[in-house]
Amino acid sequence: MAASPQGTLANPLGTERGGRHVIIECFGGQAGYDAAALEALLRRAADAGNATVLSCHMHGFGADGGVTGVALLAESHITVHTWPESGYAAFDVFMCGGCDADRAATVLAEAAPARAIIRSVERPTATEEARPFV
Repeated sequence: MAASPQGTLANPLGTERGGRHVIIECFGGQAGYDAAALEALLRRAADAGNATVLSCHMHGFGADGGVTGVALLAESHITVHTWPESGYAAFDVFMCGGCDADRAATVLAEAAPARAIIRSVERPTATEEARPFV
């Protein structure tokens, strides 16, 4: 993808946007996943969103602790933080260009039986004003 004069990425259709940012809060199954399972989940989500994974890094906080991790994408990132003691997992998907952050978010939200809350915002280009969370 080529950089535009404003510093945002141009998608294959030629329109510019800063990207789409999706926050997924899961109350249930994903909170108990270990680092390897979460990395596989982030990679599946990136694939579903048509994104390119450059690297992944996961860090577990001991046998009973949570996991924090990131999938670094050519088109931005996907992150995860889990609190198994509270049954809570927070995911963050930020994608730009021709990627589909909503499809990636659906993979994360539907990975395990859980109640999920999904919020999203379109990130503006340098010449637009930000839209509020919806």
